[in-house]
Parts: sequence; structure tokens; C-alpha cells
Amino acid sequence: MARPRKKKRTHVRAGPGTGKKGPKSMVIRMGAGEVGTSLSQLVKDFRLMMEPDTASRLRERRANKLKDYVTMAGPLGVTHLFLFSHSKNGNVNLRIALTPRGPTLHFRIDAYSLCRDVQHSQKRPLGRHNEHKSPPLLVMNNFSTQASTTNTDPVLKQLETLTTTIFQSMFPAISPQSTPLSSVRRCLLLNRELDADGTWVLNLRHYAITTRQTGIPRRIRRLDVVEQRKREGQGKPLPNLGKLNDVSEYVLDPAAGGYTSASETEVDTDAEVEVREAATQKVLSRKDRQQTRDPDKEAEKAERGGGGIRKLAIKPIELGPRLRLRMVKVEEGVCEGRVMWHEFVQKSKTEEKELDERWKQKRKEKEERRRIQRENVEKKKQLKANTKANTKANSGKGPDGEDEEDETDEDEDMEDYLSDESLEVEDEAESEVEDDA
Repeated sequence: MARPRKKKRTHVRAGPGTGKKGPKSMVIRMGAGEVGTSLSQLVKDFRLMMEPDTASRLRERRANKLKDYVTMAGPLGVTHLFLFSHSKNGNVNLRIALTPRGPTLHFRIDAYSLCRDVQHSQKRPLGRHNEHKSPPLLVMNNFSTQASTTNTDPVLKQLETLTTTIFQSMFPAISPQSTPLSSVRRCLLLNRELDADGTWVLNLRHYAITTRQTGIPRRIRRLDVVEQRKREGQGKPLPNLGKLNDVSEYVLDPAAGGYTSASETEVDTDAEVEVREAATQKVLSRKDRQQTRDPDKEAEKAERGGGGIRKLAIKPIELGPRLRLRMVKVEEGVCEGRVMWHEFVQKSKTEEKELDERWKQKRKEKEERRRIQRENVEKKKQLKANTKANTKANSGKGPDGEDEEDETDEDEDMEDYLSDESLEVEDEAESEVEDDA
């Protein structure tokens, strides 16, 4: 008998890292068609920014409530909910909630720009390639402040820690030792505007990270195979070397290849990094490795690192969207709970105690209702089990005469009951006739 075929090309193999569950998100537009086209497009752009671990094809309905999404978040493994809504006053709000127990951050969107607006303002916008196949690199600035610069308020310090933890948990953690550099293609920048009054104003920017090799003239770089593939994808022509006698004419004379524009100079770069180049090695058998093993060569190879060093120029290109967020309040639970911090409402200590007592009473009532519900469910299960056992016991007495006698007794009782009912109906009819007379 032939062995069953195992699919290796289209199925992911079960490894030690496949069982890890990373953060997943859902970007929801509350109110469906009532929010407008601009906010709907902002929701689409935000989903594109949160890819690949987000529900990019989610479709909302007007009948859907927040409870529906919270209920489905558990089976789907969703950890973050981003809720966009439009208030009656015209404000655009964003709520970031952690499932299933919260907390929830409430933001008011002061200003935003869509991806198409950002691309229209750029001279050379970047097209969508493979940037969204891996999560972005999160960069946060001014989230933790020193005690000397701001008020030493323990509530504000706890708020900084909570907000930092929530934003850090939006994307999977990156390990510098194991994460390949080729997978870091995007960057999400969160910058907090520092104010003396302790307000929270965040500026969100989304960039694509592009790299180019430096230290080599551009005319020689265009002969690289990787650069040729990029130019073919962008529709740019390759250098025409048909009229030249030697390749040195193209290298030494830039006008020979037909490139005399001002863009021939080196591209503007924000930073340059040195990356170890991956070296291709021939795979040898164990016998060949033992024969060719030389301690001096191995030491030299270890010092060299197995590959050359090349310089890469890093240049970020903005993708959008842009958001300016102002935190309004923080509350416990998923959009329903005790308010932990509010920007505009300040409570005294006595009012805070009253609120705490009120919430404690609500929790006790909720726990009592849950206990009663559990008891009712257990009673119904027990009653169902007893009924099922009695039914099985009665169904096993068919050959004996006891069941038949019981059935005849039940028939006689039913006939007596019906006869009594008919007599009562006749008496009532006679009494009605006498009353009419």
C-alpha cells in the first residue's frame, strides 16, 4: 500500500514557532452608512496600515452592535478593537479597546489625512508592492516623561505606563537577533506633544522603508540585476549600450548612456547603515567537510563573518494616513466601566468614593445574576437528564402487562376527565339560557 502524500509546498509545517498567538485586530466603523464617505475611506486606510493581522475584508451592518463584535472576538482570537464613530456634534472619535476585559482608550480625532491626499502631495509616491505582508515597526516618542519636566502625579505616571503598554501590544514583538531585516518594510511613528498640563495629543505617521546600496556610482548600480528588475517594474528603460565600443565608455562618460539629468546625483538619504551581505556557500557532505576541515581557515572565516559588508541608504516614504489624536478619557472594560481618567471632568475624593461604591454594588448584582443563571442552567440539565432516564426505563417494559394496564388506566382517567368537562360545559350553557330567560 502506497504512503499518503504530504503537502509541503502549500501547507505550513508545524514548527516550534507556529503555535504562538500574536495580536490580532478589528477596525470597525460604527454606524455603517451614517458616518460618511470620508470616514469610511479613513477606516479602509487604517485597516491597510494594520495589515496583515487584521480583518481587512470586514463588512459592517447598521444592525450590528458592539456586543456582536465583542462576542466574536474571542473565537477569532482578536485582541484589539479600533472603533471609529461620528458624533452628533460632528466630532470623529476613535476608541481602542482590549478584549475581553479592557481597558478602553477614548480619542478625539482633531485632524486626519487620507492615503490618497498624502500621495497627491508627493512628487514620486510609492506604489503598493509587498510592504503590507509584514507588520510595521512601532516607534514611540515622548511617551514616558521625566519627573522633573512634568507634575509628579501618580495618576499621570500610571496613564503613561498604561498607554505605552496598549500601543506596544498592537503589533508582535520584534527580536533583533532573530527577525530578518528584509521583513521590516514599514514604520509606524507615534509622537506625543508634551504640554505642561499633562494632556495627551498624539501624531500618527505611517512610512515605508526603502533601501538603496551606496558607495557605488549610479551608472554601475543600474547594471545590477536587482536594480534592473526594479526599473522594469516601474516601467523605466534600461541603459542603451548598443552604440558603445566598451562598457568603460558608459561608466566614465554619463552622457553616453543618455542620462544627463540632475537626478544622476546621489539620492538624498536620511541615514546609512552597514549590513552584512549574505554569502552563498556550497553544501558539502559530512565526509567532504571532514576532509576539507582546516582550523586556520575556520578561524579566518569566523573573523570574516561569512559575508561582505555593504552600505545601505535608508529613506522613509510616507504612505498615510495621518492622524492627530487627543485622548479624552480612559475607562475600564470594553466601552463600559468605571472612568479611570478624564481630561475635562475632575472629581473630588468624596465623589470618587461614591462612584467606587456604586460600581462595587453593580458588580455584586452582576455576580448574583450570574450565580442564579448558573443554578437555573444546572437545574434544567438535571431535569432533562432525569426525564431522559425515566423515558428509557418506561420504554423497556413493553412485553409485560403492566404498561398496558397503566395505559388503560390513563385512558379511563382521560375519559372521566373529558366527561366531567362536558358536564361542566352543559351546566354553564343551561345557566346562561336561564339567565337569558
